[in-house]
Amino acid sequence: MSGAVSLELNVYFEEPFWVGMFYLSIDNKTKICRIVFKTEPTDSEVYQLILTKYHKLKYSNGYKNKEKDKPKNYKRYQRLIKKQSSKLETGTKSMQILKQEYLINKELKKKEKRINRQKKQERLYQLKKQKRKAKHRGH
Repeated sequence: MSGAVSLELNVYFEEPFWVGMFYLSIDNKTKICRIVFKTEPTDSEVYQLILTKYHKLKYSNGYKNKEKDKPKNYKRYQRLIKKQSSKLETGTKSMQILKQEYLINKELKKKEKRINRQKKQERLYQLKKQKRKAKHRGH
C-alpha cells in the first residue's frame, strides 16, 4: 500500500500543561511532533492550529511501524504483554523517540559549545601573544 498517509492528533493533560501529539504516518513510517498548550484547547483552537501552523510543525525523523501479528495462544500473549510492561522503559514509543532526539540535539550542542570555547581560548591566546610581542619591541 504505497502512498498511504494518515495524520492523528492526541491531546492529553501532562502536569501542568495540555500537550498535543501529532502522528504523521507515511508509507509505514511514523513521524512525531509535540505541541504544548497552556490551557485546555477548545475544538476551534485545535482546528485553527491545524489550519494556520500545521506547515510549520517540526517532526521527528520517524520510525518504522511494525506489523502486528495476532497470536494464536491468548495466554502466552498476555504473559508477553505483562513481561514487556514490567520492563524499566517508561512512556510511550513516541515519548522515547522524542527523548532520543533530545539527547542527540544535546550532544550536538555540547560539541558546538566545546568548539566555540576552544576558538575563544585560541583567540585570547593569540591576542596575549601579540601584546607580549608589542611589549618587547621597545620604544
